Amino acid sequence: MKFLDQAKIYVKAGDGGNGACSFRREKYVEFGGPDGGNGGKGGDVVVEAVEGLNTLIDFRYRQHFKARRGANGMGRDRTGAGGEPLVIQVPVGTQVFDEDKDFLLADLTEIGQRVPLAHGGRGGLGNAAFKSSTNRAPRRSDPGQPGEELWVWLRLKLIADAGLIGLPNAGKSTFLSRVSRARPKIADYPFTTLHPNLGVVGAGEEEFVLADIPGLIEGAHDGAGLGTRFLGHIERCRVLLHLIDGTQDDPVEAWHTVRTELAGYGADLDQKPEILVLNKVDALTAEALKERAAVLEAATGVKPILCSGVSGEGRQAVLAAVIEQIQKARVLAAEQTENEGREETAEEGWRP
Repeated sequence: MKFLDQAKIYVKAGDGGNGACSFRREKYVEFGGPDGGNGGKGGDVVVEAVEGLNTLIDFRYRQHFKARRGANGMGRDRTGAGGEPLVIQVPVGTQVFDEDKDFLLADLTEIGQRVPLAHGGRGGLGNAAFKSSTNRAPRRSDPGQPGEELWVWLRLKLIADAGLIGLPNAGKSTFLSRVSRARPKIADYPFTTLHPNLGVVGAGEEEFVLADIPGLIEGAHDGAGLGTRFLGHIERCRVLLHLIDGTQDDPVEAWHTVRTELAGYGADLDQKPEILVLNKVDALTAEALKERAAVLEAATGVKPILCSGVSGEGRQAVLAAVIEQIQKARVLAAEQTENEGREETAEEGWRP
């Protein structure tokens, strides 16, 4: 299945049904009077996060979504049926922006979460609604109101526990293929990975979701290379796994380039926990490996984990470090949620 993480769609809620203008015509009824019913409400357009989807490719072939209109009112005071809501199913992690991408309309982060995008029009009033003591036979009935319509942008941000980052050809796809059942494209040229890949990693009794993010280059946060489009996929990651190619001439420059792009993008990406890994150590001599690890540690202040995605050397140490950071992040998130709940309870209990 082809990966697509952005799509622009048009949504139109259903129009309200028209009110009816009708009068009772019954034998032996001296004063019939108006009995026109109201029109039904138009259907809403709702977006829902569902399980089993991981791309927005369906919206490449269908961009227009229109809900059903409400039924017209009828005689005998019969109200028209309301239009059925139109539910648009999207992957978990989808954000909905307005047409200009200035305002976030919805952020769907949980399975089953629903957010209305466009409300259906109200049904028109039938002539029975205008009956009064001075207007015994009204011939007025209102048309239904139009439903809301708008263009919106859908943007998918993958929800993963850990994100693989690094320059092109750092060995991210190889590492993902060795620790999970994901089968990303692997080749010996830059930008082999053109879209994020997800894999479920099992390490002992623990499991976590690992995302392979396409390689970053200098100026990515300004639109160079694949641009900022894929930087957004690591916004939701709890920890960043930074792979550095140990066979390149200057691993410190590679680390600095990626860190600069994270800081330039914003969204506190540079504040996320980072695990530094010196990859492809199987292709280095013992002396070269020791020298580059020392230089990288001196520049970053962090001792890198030595690893080889191909041979498996150091792989378990990397996974153990990732699981440790994920567990810490989960505990911190739980504490923050608990504190927010206490603050809300305290505010509700306070009375002026």
